[in-house]
Amino acid sequence: MIDVMQKLLAFAVTLGVLITFHELGHYVMARLAGVKVLRFSIGFGRVIWMRRVGADRTEWALSALPLGGYVKMVDEREGEVAPADLDRAFNRQSVWKRAAIVVAGPLANLLLAVLLFAGTYLVGVPAQRALLAEPPPNSAAASAGLVAGDLVTAVDDERVRSWQDLRWRLLRASGADRVSLTVERPSGATTRVLSLAALGPADWEGNYLSALGLKIDLGAPLLREVLPGKPAAAAGLRAGDAIVAVDGQEMRSPADVAAVTNAHPGEVLRFTIKRDGGRFDTQLTPEATEQDGRRVGLAGMRLSIDPAAVEELSLTVRYGPIDALVQGAKKTWDLSVFTVKMLGRIITGDASLKNISGPLTMADYAGQSAQAGILTFIGYLALISISLGVLNLMPVPLLDGGHLLYYLVEIFKGSPVSDRVLEVGQRIGMAVLALLMALALFNDLSRLL
Repeated sequence: MIDVMQKLLAFAVTLGVLITFHELGHYVMARLAGVKVLRFSIGFGRVIWMRRVGADRTEWALSALPLGGYVKMVDEREGEVAPADLDRAFNRQSVWKRAAIVVAGPLANLLLAVLLFAGTYLVGVPAQRALLAEPPPNSAAASAGLVAGDLVTAVDDERVRSWQDLRWRLLRASGADRVSLTVERPSGATTRVLSLAALGPADWEGNYLSALGLKIDLGAPLLREVLPGKPAAAAGLRAGDAIVAVDGQEMRSPADVAAVTNAHPGEVLRFTIKRDGGRFDTQLTPEATEQDGRRVGLAGMRLSIDPAAVEELSLTVRYGPIDALVQGAKKTWDLSVFTVKMLGRIITGDASLKNISGPLTMADYAGQSAQAGILTFIGYLALISISLGVLNLMPVPLLDGGHLLYYLVEIFKGSPVSDRVLEVGQRIGMAVLALLMALALFNDLSRLL
Protein backbone atom coordinates (compact mmCIF):
# COMPACT_ATOMS: atom_id res chain seq x y z
CA MET A 1 0.00 0.00 0.00
CA ILE A 2 2.88 2.39 0.85
CA ASP A 3 4.50 1.58 -2.51
CA VAL A 4 1.26 2.43 -4.35
CA MET A 5 0.92 5.71 -2.45
CA GLN A 6 4.54 6.64 -3.27
CA LYS A 7 3.93 5.98 -6.97
CA LEU A 8 0.71 8.00 -6.96
CA LEU A 9 2.46 10.89 -5.20
CA ALA A 10 5.38 10.81 -7.65
CA PHE A 11 2.92 10.68 -10.56
CA ALA A 12 0.98 13.64 -9.16
CA VAL A 13 4.21 15.66 -8.81
CA THR A 14 5.20 14.71 -12.38
CA LEU A 15 1.87 15.79 -13.84
CA GLY A 16 1.75 18.93 -11.73
CA VAL A 17 5.21 20.13 -12.75
CA LEU A 18 4.88 19.29 -16.46
CA ILE A 19 1.36 20.65 -16.92
CA THR A 20 2.14 23.82 -14.96
CA PHE A 21 5.22 24.58 -17.07
CA HIS A 22 3.36 23.85 -20.31
CA GLU A 23 0.46 26.14 -19.47
CA LEU A 24 2.78 28.82 -18.09
CA GLY A 25 4.40 28.91 -21.53
CA HIS A 26 1.02 29.72 -23.11
CA TYR A 27 0.16 32.18 -20.33
CA VAL A 28 3.41 34.16 -20.37
CA MET A 29 3.42 34.47 -24.16
CA ALA A 30 -0.26 35.52 -24.17
CA ARG A 31 0.50 38.29 -21.68
CA LEU A 32 3.51 39.41 -23.71
CA ALA A 33 1.31 39.50 -26.83
CA GLY A 34 -1.25 41.68 -25.03
CA VAL A 35 -3.98 39.02 -24.87
CA LYS A 36 -6.28 39.01 -21.84
CA VAL A 37 -6.26 35.72 -19.93
CA LEU A 38 -9.49 34.73 -18.18
CA ARG A 39 -8.40 31.47 -16.53
CA PHE A 40 -5.27 29.44 -15.91
CA SER A 41 -6.33 25.92 -14.96
CA ILE A 42 -4.45 22.82 -13.94
CA GLY A 43 -6.85 20.03 -14.88
CA PHE A 44 -10.09 19.92 -16.85
CA GLY A 45 -13.75 19.81 -15.89
CA ARG A 46 -15.34 21.16 -12.73
CA VAL A 47 -13.30 23.77 -10.88
CA ILE A 48 -12.56 22.59 -7.33
CA TRP A 49 -10.43 25.57 -6.24
CA MET A 50 -10.02 29.05 -7.71
CA ARG A 51 -8.49 32.42 -6.87
CA ARG A 52 -8.61 35.68 -8.87
CA VAL A 53 -5.30 37.52 -9.21
CA GLY A 54 -4.08 40.70 -10.93
CA ALA A 55 -5.64 43.67 -12.68
CA ASP A 56 -7.42 41.39 -15.17
CA ARG A 57 -8.80 39.26 -12.30
CA THR A 58 -7.40 36.13 -13.97
CA GLU A 59 -8.77 32.95 -12.40
CA TRP A 60 -6.04 30.58 -11.20
CA ALA A 61 -7.81 27.24 -10.78
CA LEU A 62 -7.47 23.56 -9.99
CA SER A 63 -9.99 21.37 -11.81
CA ALA A 64 -11.31 17.88 -11.16
CA LEU A 65 -9.63 15.93 -14.03
CA PRO A 66 -5.85 16.34 -13.56
CA LEU A 67 -4.67 14.85 -16.89
CA GLY A 68 -3.94 18.21 -18.52
CA GLY A 69 -4.71 21.89 -18.21
CA TYR A 70 -5.65 24.98 -20.20
CA VAL A 71 -5.29 28.74 -20.50
CA LYS A 72 -8.60 30.41 -21.38
CA MET A 73 -8.20 33.71 -23.21
CA VAL A 74 -10.66 36.34 -24.36
CA ASP A 75 -11.90 35.10 -27.75
CA GLU A 76 -14.94 36.17 -29.77
CA ARG A 77 -15.38 32.61 -31.06
CA GLU A 78 -16.02 31.36 -27.54
CA GLY A 79 -18.43 33.99 -26.25
CA GLU A 80 -19.34 37.64 -26.08
CA VAL A 81 -16.42 40.02 -25.52
CA ALA A 82 -16.70 43.41 -23.84
CA PRO A 83 -15.90 46.30 -26.22
CA ALA A 84 -12.98 47.36 -24.01
CA ASP A 85 -11.39 43.90 -24.43
CA LEU A 86 -11.79 43.50 -28.20
CA ASP A 87 -8.22 44.61 -28.94
CA ARG A 88 -7.01 42.03 -26.41
CA ALA A 89 -9.02 39.13 -27.89
CA PHE A 90 -6.95 36.13 -29.06
CA ASN A 91 -8.77 35.86 -32.38
CA ARG A 92 -7.95 39.49 -33.25
CA GLN A 93 -4.19 39.02 -32.93
CA SER A 94 -1.93 38.56 -35.93
CA VAL A 95 -1.30 34.98 -37.04
CA TRP A 96 2.31 35.30 -35.85
CA LYS A 97 1.24 36.28 -32.32
CA ARG A 98 -1.29 33.44 -32.17
CA ALA A 99 1.33 30.97 -33.38
CA ALA A 100 3.80 32.24 -30.78
CA ILE A 101 1.24 31.77 -27.99
CA VAL A 102 0.48 28.22 -29.13
CA VAL A 103 4.10 27.11 -29.61
CA ALA A 104 5.17 28.59 -26.26
CA GLY A 105 3.62 25.65 -24.33
CA PRO A 106 5.67 22.87 -25.93
CA LEU A 107 8.77 25.08 -25.93
CA ALA A 108 8.32 25.62 -22.19
CA ASN A 109 8.44 21.85 -21.70
CA LEU A 110 11.64 21.61 -23.73
CA LEU A 111 13.15 24.50 -21.76
CA LEU A 112 12.22 22.73 -18.53
CA ALA A 113 14.08 19.63 -19.73
CA VAL A 114 17.17 21.72 -20.50
CA LEU A 115 17.10 23.23 -17.01
CA LEU A 116 16.52 19.88 -15.30
CA PHE A 117 19.35 18.18 -17.17
CA ALA A 118 21.62 21.17 -16.53
CA GLY A 119 20.80 20.98 -12.83
CA THR A 120 21.79 17.31 -12.65
CA TYR A 121 25.05 18.01 -14.50
CA LEU A 122 25.86 20.83 -12.07
CA VAL A 123 25.33 18.56 -9.07
CA GLY A 124 27.02 15.58 -10.75
CA VAL A 125 25.44 12.44 -12.22
CA PRO A 126 26.67 9.08 -10.87
CA ALA A 127 27.74 6.79 -13.70
CA GLN A 128 30.04 3.89 -14.59
CA ARG A 129 33.04 3.82 -16.89
CA ALA A 130 32.43 2.05 -20.19
CA LEU A 131 34.96 -0.67 -19.34
CA LEU A 132 34.15 -3.81 -21.32
CA ALA A 133 34.18 -7.42 -20.19
CA GLU A 134 35.21 -10.21 -22.56
CA PRO A 135 32.48 -10.46 -25.24
CA PRO A 136 30.83 -13.84 -25.90
CA PRO A 137 32.27 -15.81 -28.84
CA ASN A 138 30.61 -15.14 -32.22
CA SER A 139 28.99 -11.92 -30.94
CA ALA A 140 29.19 -8.66 -32.89
CA ALA A 141 31.54 -7.27 -30.23
CA ALA A 142 33.88 -10.27 -30.57
CA SER A 143 33.82 -10.00 -34.36
CA ALA A 144 34.76 -6.31 -34.02
CA GLY A 145 37.89 -7.34 -32.13
CA LEU A 146 36.82 -5.90 -28.78
CA VAL A 147 38.43 -7.54 -25.75
CA ALA A 148 38.19 -7.46 -21.97
CA GLY A 149 39.60 -4.24 -20.53
CA ASP A 150 38.71 -2.06 -23.53
CA LEU A 151 37.51 1.37 -22.37
CA VAL A 152 35.09 2.90 -24.91
CA THR A 153 35.80 6.62 -25.29
CA ALA A 154 33.86 7.53 -28.44
CA VAL A 155 31.13 6.33 -30.81
CA ASP A 156 31.43 7.67 -34.36
CA ASP A 157 33.88 10.28 -33.02
CA GLU A 158 31.37 11.52 -30.40
CA ARG A 159 32.84 11.42 -26.93
CA VAL A 160 31.64 8.73 -24.52
CA ARG A 161 32.17 9.51 -20.84
CA SER A 162 30.26 6.60 -19.31
CA TRP A 163 28.47 3.30 -19.83
CA GLN A 164 25.22 5.26 -19.93
CA ASP A 165 26.65 7.43 -22.73
CA LEU A 166 27.58 4.31 -24.68
CA ARG A 167 24.07 2.91 -24.28
CA TRP A 168 22.52 6.15 -25.55
CA ARG A 169 24.92 6.60 -28.48
CA LEU A 170 24.21 3.09 -29.72
CA LEU A 171 20.45 3.48 -29.31
CA ARG A 172 20.60 6.70 -31.30
CA ALA A 173 22.46 4.80 -34.04
CA SER A 174 19.70 2.17 -34.33
CA GLY A 175 18.91 1.64 -37.99
CA ALA A 176 22.53 2.09 -39.07
CA ASP A 177 24.57 -0.86 -40.35
CA ARG A 178 27.63 -0.18 -38.19
CA VAL A 179 29.27 2.24 -35.81
CA SER A 180 32.88 3.09 -35.12
CA LEU A 181 34.08 2.63 -31.52
CA THR A 182 37.20 4.30 -30.18
CA VAL A 183 38.67 2.29 -27.32
CA GLU A 184 41.59 2.88 -24.96
CA ARG A 185 44.02 0.02 -24.33
CA PRO A 186 47.35 -0.15 -22.47
CA SER A 187 49.01 0.03 -25.88
CA GLY A 188 47.05 3.18 -26.82
CA ALA A 189 43.82 4.21 -28.55
CA THR A 190 42.43 2.11 -31.38
CA THR A 191 39.27 2.05 -33.50
CA ARG A 192 36.96 -0.91 -33.96
CA VAL A 193 33.95 -1.18 -36.31
CA LEU A 194 30.92 -2.70 -34.59
CA SER A 195 28.27 -4.19 -36.86
CA LEU A 196 24.62 -3.48 -35.97
CA ALA A 197 23.19 -5.29 -38.99
CA ALA A 198 22.09 -8.40 -37.09
CA LEU A 199 19.83 -6.46 -34.70
CA GLY A 200 16.13 -6.26 -35.54
CA PRO A 201 13.42 -3.97 -34.09
CA ALA A 202 12.75 -6.41 -31.24
CA ASP A 203 16.44 -6.37 -30.25
CA TRP A 204 16.48 -2.58 -30.02
CA GLU A 205 13.45 -2.67 -27.76
CA GLY A 206 15.21 -5.12 -25.42
CA ASN A 207 18.76 -5.46 -24.10
CA TYR A 208 20.54 -4.43 -27.28
CA LEU A 209 23.91 -4.10 -25.57
CA SER A 210 23.79 -7.74 -24.53
CA ALA A 211 22.61 -8.73 -28.02
CA LEU A 212 25.72 -7.05 -29.42
CA GLY A 213 27.93 -8.79 -26.87
CA LEU A 214 28.76 -5.59 -24.99
CA LYS A 215 28.99 -6.11 -21.24
CA ILE A 216 30.33 -3.89 -18.53
CA ASP A 217 33.12 -5.42 -16.45
CA LEU A 218 31.59 -5.73 -12.98
CA GLY A 219 34.22 -8.16 -11.72
CA ALA A 220 33.67 -11.75 -10.64
CA PRO A 221 30.16 -11.99 -9.09
CA LEU A 222 29.94 -12.84 -5.39
CA LEU A 223 27.64 -15.39 -3.74
CA ARG A 224 25.41 -13.49 -1.33
CA GLU A 225 23.32 -16.51 -0.30
CA VAL A 226 23.29 -20.26 -1.02
CA LEU A 227 19.88 -21.90 -0.66
CA PRO A 228 19.89 -25.13 1.39
CA GLY A 229 19.29 -28.35 -0.53
CA LYS A 230 19.86 -26.74 -3.92
CA PRO A 231 22.58 -27.48 -6.55
CA ALA A 232 24.88 -24.66 -5.36
CA ALA A 233 24.87 -26.04 -1.81
CA ALA A 234 25.48 -29.57 -3.11
CA ALA A 235 28.48 -28.28 -5.06
CA GLY A 236 30.02 -26.93 -1.85
CA LEU A 237 29.55 -23.24 -2.64
CA ARG A 238 29.06 -20.80 0.21
CA ALA A 239 28.39 -17.12 0.82
CA GLY A 240 31.37 -14.92 -0.01
CA ASP A 241 32.68 -17.12 -2.84
CA ALA A 242 33.54 -15.39 -6.10
CA ILE A 243 32.52 -17.18 -9.32
CA VAL A 244 35.49 -16.63 -11.64
CA ALA A 245 34.41 -18.82 -14.57
CA VAL A 246 31.93 -21.47 -15.70
CA ASP A 247 33.23 -24.15 -18.09
CA GLY A 248 36.23 -21.92 -18.73
CA GLN A 249 34.08 -18.93 -19.70
CA GLU A 250 34.92 -15.85 -17.61
CA MET A 251 32.06 -14.50 -15.48
CA ARG A 252 32.00 -10.72 -15.04
CA SER A 253 28.49 -10.10 -13.69
CA PRO A 254 25.60 -11.92 -11.98
CA ALA A 255 23.79 -11.85 -15.34
CA ASP A 256 26.62 -13.88 -16.91
CA VAL A 257 26.18 -16.67 -14.34
CA ALA A 258 22.38 -16.61 -14.66
CA ALA A 259 22.59 -16.86 -18.45
CA VAL A 260 24.85 -19.92 -18.32
CA THR A 261 22.93 -21.80 -15.61
CA ASN A 262 19.56 -21.00 -17.19
CA ALA A 263 20.76 -22.33 -20.54
CA HIS A 264 21.98 -25.69 -19.19
CA PRO A 265 19.24 -27.37 -17.13
CA GLY A 266 20.29 -30.79 -15.87
CA GLU A 267 23.80 -30.49 -17.37
CA VAL A 268 27.04 -30.68 -15.42
CA LEU A 269 28.90 -27.35 -15.34
CA ARG A 270 32.43 -26.70 -14.08
CA PHE A 271 32.50 -23.68 -11.74
CA THR A 272 35.84 -22.01 -11.01
CA ILE A 273 35.62 -20.47 -7.54
CA LYS A 274 37.86 -17.99 -5.74
CA ARG A 275 37.82 -18.33 -1.94
CA ASP A 276 40.19 -16.96 0.70
CA GLY A 277 42.79 -16.03 -1.91
CA GLY A 278 42.82 -19.46 -3.58
CA ARG A 279 41.00 -21.03 -6.51
CA PHE A 280 39.36 -24.40 -7.06
CA ASP A 281 36.95 -26.09 -9.47
CA THR A 282 33.68 -27.75 -8.54
CA GLN A 283 30.87 -29.35 -10.50
CA LEU A 284 27.34 -27.97 -10.38
CA THR A 285 24.26 -29.37 -12.12
CA PRO A 286 21.51 -26.73 -12.48
CA GLU A 287 18.07 -27.95 -11.41
CA ALA A 288 15.70 -28.18 -14.37
CA THR A 289 12.41 -26.29 -14.02
CA GLU A 290 9.68 -24.81 -16.21
CA GLN A 291 9.45 -21.02 -16.55
CA ASP A 292 7.11 -19.28 -19.00
CA GLY A 293 6.71 -22.46 -20.99
CA ARG A 294 10.41 -23.24 -21.38
CA ARG A 295 12.90 -25.45 -19.54
CA VAL A 296 15.59 -23.56 -17.63
CA GLY A 297 18.27 -24.39 -15.10
CA LEU A 298 18.45 -22.95 -11.57
CA ALA A 299 21.49 -23.16 -9.29
CA GLY A 300 19.75 -22.10 -6.07
CA MET A 301 21.92 -19.14 -5.14
CA ARG A 302 21.70 -15.37 -4.92
CA LEU A 303 24.51 -13.28 -6.36
CA SER A 304 25.77 -9.75 -5.86
CA ILE A 305 28.28 -7.45 -7.53
CA ASP A 306 31.79 -7.11 -6.15
CA PRO A 307 31.83 -3.76 -4.27
CA ALA A 308 35.50 -3.24 -5.17
CA ALA A 309 34.68 -3.56 -8.89
CA VAL A 310 31.77 -1.14 -8.54
CA GLU A 311 34.03 1.37 -6.83
CA GLU A 312 36.61 1.06 -9.60
CA LEU A 313 33.99 1.65 -12.30
CA SER A 314 32.21 4.52 -10.55
CA LEU A 315 32.58 8.09 -11.72
CA THR A 316 30.62 11.33 -11.49
CA VAL A 317 29.76 13.25 -14.66
CA ARG A 318 29.84 16.94 -13.70
CA TYR A 319 30.07 20.23 -15.62
CA GLY A 320 30.41 23.92 -14.77
CA PRO A 321 27.35 26.23 -15.09
CA ILE A 322 27.79 27.19 -18.77
CA ASP A 323 28.81 23.71 -19.90
CA ALA A 324 25.94 22.21 -17.90
CA LEU A 325 23.45 24.37 -19.82
CA VAL A 326 25.11 23.47 -23.11
CA GLN A 327 25.04 19.76 -22.30
CA GLY A 328 21.44 20.04 -21.06
CA ALA A 329 20.40 21.69 -24.33
CA LYS A 330 22.32 19.11 -26.36
CA LYS A 331 20.74 16.20 -24.53
CA THR A 332 17.27 17.74 -24.88
CA TRP A 333 17.83 18.19 -28.62
CA ASP A 334 19.14 14.64 -29.05
CA LEU A 335 16.20 13.15 -27.15
CA SER A 336 13.70 15.31 -29.06
CA VAL A 337 15.09 14.15 -32.41
CA PHE A 338 15.10 10.56 -31.19
CA THR A 339 11.46 10.86 -30.06
CA VAL A 340 10.43 12.11 -33.50
CA LYS A 341 12.34 9.25 -35.15
CA MET A 342 10.67 6.71 -32.88
CA LEU A 343 7.24 8.13 -33.71
CA GLY A 344 8.11 7.80 -37.39
CA ARG A 345 9.25 4.20 -36.89
CA ILE A 346 6.02 3.36 -35.05
CA ILE A 347 3.95 4.88 -37.86
CA THR A 348 5.88 2.96 -40.54
CA GLY A 349 5.76 -0.28 -38.55
CA ASP A 350 9.52 -0.45 -37.90
CA ALA A 351 8.92 -0.17 -34.15
CA SER A 352 6.30 -1.88 -32.03
CA LEU A 353 3.10 -0.16 -30.91
CA LYS A 354 3.99 -1.49 -27.46
CA ASN A 355 6.31 1.51 -27.12
CA ILE A 356 3.24 3.70 -26.60
CA SER A 357 2.63 4.02 -22.86
CA GLY A 358 -0.19 5.56 -20.85
CA PRO A 359 -0.78 6.98 -17.38
CA LEU A 360 -0.45 3.66 -15.56
CA THR A 361 3.06 3.05 -16.90
CA MET A 362 3.94 6.69 -16.27
CA ALA A 363 2.82 6.35 -12.65
CA ASP A 364 4.82 3.14 -12.24
CA TYR A 365 8.01 4.65 -13.71
CA ALA A 366 7.52 7.89 -11.77
CA GLY A 367 7.37 5.89 -8.54
CA GLN A 368 10.38 3.75 -9.43
CA SER A 369 12.48 6.77 -10.39
CA ALA A 370 11.51 8.61 -7.19
CA GLN A 371 12.52 5.58 -5.13
CA ALA A 372 15.86 5.44 -6.98
CA GLY A 373 16.77 8.96 -5.84
CA ILE A 374 16.17 12.61 -6.59
CA LEU A 375 18.58 12.74 -9.56
CA THR A 376 16.88 9.76 -11.21
CA PHE A 377 13.48 11.36 -10.66
CA ILE A 378 14.68 14.67 -12.13
CA GLY A 379 16.00 12.79 -15.17
CA TYR A 380 12.61 11.09 -15.54
CA LEU A 381 10.84 14.46 -15.30
CA ALA A 382 13.08 15.84 -18.05
CA LEU A 383 12.43 12.84 -20.29
CA ILE A 384 8.65 13.05 -19.92
CA SER A 385 8.77 16.83 -20.39
CA ILE A 386 10.52 16.28 -23.73
CA SER A 387 7.91 13.70 -24.75
CA LEU A 388 5.09 16.09 -23.83
CA GLY A 389 6.70 18.96 -25.73
CA VAL A 390 7.40 16.93 -28.88
CA LEU A 391 4.02 15.17 -28.92
CA ASN A 392 2.18 18.50 -28.56
CA LEU A 393 3.99 19.76 -31.66
CA MET A 394 2.67 16.90 -33.77
CA PRO A 395 0.25 18.18 -36.49
CA VAL A 396 -2.82 16.56 -34.92
CA PRO A 397 -5.97 18.69 -34.46
CA LEU A 398 -6.67 19.55 -30.80
CA LEU A 399 -2.93 19.50 -30.06
CA ASP A 400 -0.77 22.62 -30.27
CA GLY A 401 0.79 21.29 -33.46
CA GLY A 402 -2.66 21.06 -35.05
CA HIS A 403 -3.29 24.75 -34.35
CA LEU A 404 0.13 25.59 -35.77
CA LEU A 405 -0.82 23.69 -38.92
CA TYR A 406 -3.96 25.83 -39.26
CA TYR A 407 -1.89 28.99 -38.83
CA LEU A 408 0.58 27.80 -41.47
CA VAL A 409 -2.33 27.36 -43.89
CA GLU A 410 -3.58 30.81 -42.93
CA ILE A 411 -0.19 32.37 -43.67
CA PHE A 412 -0.15 30.94 -47.20
CA LYS A 413 -3.90 31.35 -47.80
CA GLY A 414 -4.11 34.89 -46.44
CA SER A 415 -7.19 34.15 -44.31
CA PRO A 416 -8.14 31.80 -41.46
CA VAL A 417 -9.34 28.28 -42.25
CA SER A 418 -13.11 27.87 -42.38
CA ASP A 419 -15.25 26.82 -39.44
CA ARG A 420 -16.13 23.66 -41.37
CA VAL A 421 -12.44 22.68 -41.61
CA LEU A 422 -12.00 23.38 -37.90
CA GLU A 423 -15.02 21.21 -37.07
CA VAL A 424 -13.82 18.28 -39.20
CA GLY A 425 -10.32 18.63 -37.83
CA GLN A 426 -11.63 18.61 -34.28
CA ARG A 427 -13.49 15.35 -34.91
CA ILE A 428 -10.44 13.76 -36.51
CA GLY A 429 -8.26 14.93 -33.65
CA MET A 430 -10.65 13.54 -31.05
CA ALA A 431 -10.73 10.18 -32.85
CA VAL A 432 -6.92 10.00 -33.13
CA LEU A 433 -6.38 10.95 -29.48
CA ALA A 434 -9.07 8.51 -28.30
CA LEU A 435 -7.42 5.72 -30.31
CA LEU A 436 -3.99 6.55 -28.90
CA MET A 437 -5.32 6.68 -25.35
CA ALA A 438 -7.08 3.33 -25.78
CA LEU A 439 -3.88 1.78 -27.18
CA ALA A 440 -1.80 3.28 -24.36
CA LEU A 441 -4.17 1.94 -21.69
CA PHE A 442 -4.19 -1.48 -23.37
CA ASN A 443 -0.38 -1.54 -23.31
CA ASP A 444 -0.39 -0.42 -19.69
CA LEU A 445 -2.76 -3.21 -18.65
CA SER A 446 -0.81 -5.77 -20.69
CA ARG A 447 2.38 -4.84 -18.81
CA LEU A 448 0.67 -4.99 -15.46
CA LEU A 449 -1.03 -8.32 -16.12
